[in-house]
Amino acid sequence: MSVAHKWLEQDPWPTKQMSRDMLESRIERVLTLTNIGYLGTVSKSGSAIVSPLEVYAEGLSVYFLPQPGSPKLKAMQRDPRVSLAIANPMAGWACVMGAQFFGNATLLEVDTPEWEHGMKVFKWVGSSFELGRDLSGPPRTMIARLDPDRIVYTEHLLRKQGYAPRQIWRKDSDDVQVVQGTAKFKPV
Repeated sequence: MSVAHKWLEQDPWPTKQMSRDMLESRIERVLTLTNIGYLGTVSKSGSAIVSPLEVYAEGLSVYFLPQPGSPKLKAMQRDPRVSLAIANPMAGWACVMGAQFFGNATLLEVDTPEWEHGMKVFKWVGSSFELGRDLSGPPRTMIARLDPDRIVYTEHLLRKQGYAPRQIWRKDSDDVQVVQGTAKFKPV
């Protein structure tokens, strides 16, 4: 039993939906709290490849630099379907907050207008400085953009306010969906 956070034990979890605007605002907040994400791609054999990378967002669109010649870049060239998880560092379930993005990654070729824009969103100067790279201009490599089709947002503090802790955003729907959860695990 949690003395400090009794609302975490509420069962079943609340199912109240947030408005789309409220959900988008929460997702954008997660995108400002950290610049590290975990990208999942599909390997040639069909298995998952997950790797950490640096991310920056404009609205709900997320930009990242795939390493030239890397397995993740080759995977996206074969199959653009990706999943990207971004989470605030956790110090217990009371403060867990994160989002998982699903969609197709678009690889933006160097010197195209989309690449130029992406390099304005991606904070390449700080990253390049830290890695000892040339600061005279952005890296001459493709940048990737993920425009999500679906985002699963999780924040357990929402339960205290009566909202479902897992809210689902979809690009092609104005309705927010929720996932019913439970505090109790059933033995296998």
